[in-house]
Amino acid sequence: MKNPNGTVVITGVNSGIGLALTQKFLDENYHVIGTTRSGKLDKLTHENLEIVALELSDKESIDIANEEISKLSGEIKIVINNAGIAPDVAQIVPDITSFNQTISTNLSGTVFFTEEIIKLIVPGGKLIFMTSDMGLPRKADANGPSYRISKAGINMYAAILAKRLEEQNVSVTPMHPGWVKTKLGGDQAPLTAEQAAENLYKGIMQNKQSGKFWNTTIPGIEDF
Repeated sequence: MKNPNGTVVITGVNSGIGLALTQKFLDENYHVIGTTRSGKLDKLTHENLEIVALELSDKESIDIANEEISKLSGEIKIVINNAGIAPDVAQIVPDITSFNQTISTNLSGTVFFTEEIIKLIVPGGKLIFMTSDMGLPRKADANGPSYRISKAGINMYAAILAKRLEEQNVSVTPMHPGWVKTKLGGDQAPLTAEQAAENLYKGIMQNKQSGKFWNTTIPGIEDF
């Protein structure tokens, strides 16, 4: 490794925003530990990149991933919880299968992955949650019930953690990347994953207020 600026953990780096963020942090000379379901990433190789298997809906996988990450780096500067799914984003009425899948991945899986990895974040470090303004009550709409609920839960969890981690000097920020050309966003979205990653990186570096919702499309903090 070429004297990296620190270690960043990014979940869900196989494609989209996660992959673009990985490339961005590598370009900025960080050591990146990324996660994919398979534990492999064929799209990108780098001397400062390591990949760990993680399935957020599986507690055993969460435990194994955290153990592997701790062996790769006991001092993490930034954690970005990016992995997530949205199988019902176009639905109006929730169904039990997609609802359970979404909550177990986006909310409960992310919570319990985070509960372990925060033990490795250094003082002055940053904990980031990739969320959405679709999870804000004032932005409620009929579509995507389980996705919206999962992101609303993450927004609350981030606010709670900001209080818990204040004495440890670890900032917590839920971040809205905007409408992005991904599997979720579709081809009509105005932002590429690379543009979103640039905006997110700037927000991560600029934001000084823990526990606030950061909207990269403004950019800046917003009320929940």
